[in-house]
Amino acid sequence: MAPRPFWRGYLKLSLVTCSVAMTPAITENERVRFHTLNRKTGHRVASQYVDAVTGKPVAENNEVKGYPRGEDDYVLLEDDELEAVGLESTRTIDIDMFVPAEAIDWIWYDRPHYLTPNDEVGEDAFCVIRDAMETTGKVGISRLVLYQRERAVMLEPRGTGIVLWTLRYGDEVRDTEAYFGKIGDEKADPKLMALLKQMIDARTKPWNPKMIDDPVQDRLLEIIASKQKGKKPAKVAKPRPETPTNVVNIMDALRKSIASEAKGR
Repeated sequence: MAPRPFWRGYLKLSLVTCSVAMTPAITENERVRFHTLNRKTGHRVASQYVDAVTGKPVAENNEVKGYPRGEDDYVLLEDDELEAVGLESTRTIDIDMFVPAEAIDWIWYDRPHYLTPNDEVGEDAFCVIRDAMETTGKVGISRLVLYQRERAVMLEPRGTGIVLWTLRYGDEVRDTEAYFGKIGDEKADPKLMALLKQMIDARTKPWNPKMIDDPVQDRLLEIIASKQKGKKPAKVAKPRPETPTNVVNIMDALRKSIASEAKGR
């Protein structure tokens, strides 16, 4: 059963408008979560803000946002001042521009959401916008208030629906040149490339989400189940990590790797 939408509003392109609903495309509901408890009483521990100097708790009505301008010196901003700089509309996705779908690199993608028609009346308009983007190979760019913050968003047609991605801002993505600029770009030895291609081909499989199951989560669930039954969970010895060695001859190492994998198969 699909979860209930967490956002409802309107999708707008010029004079074309339709009612839409949005649901996060990812979920963390299945993740094992823990509460911090008082070991002596078994009660949950509550967190609260305390004054860093006096150590006394701060009442909620005395909490205020501050922008640091020097050591122990802040500019205070009230809630109404912060709200005043937000978008006027938090319920309309107004597509004001389009860009080629391949123009936005994956590193700018933040969080995906499923966008669907919210009623039968607007479904035709929704489908027209979706199909037009699909046919032209374009994605829509807009802005929207989500998670209490104004965000740039990208609308991408996907099957019969639309995926809305929140996008990272320009100052959130670090420049690759600072990290990759000093790495050499010499072409690899063709013989090495041939061996690597052989290894890649041998390891290539059809994509399946089970390839990225979480073994730690599975083990945690086993431990929790054992404790619920009053049993002591079995200890699992951690494998000792192999110490990597400096490979002097890459060609020999690749040949040995391929021979080893072929023998294993």
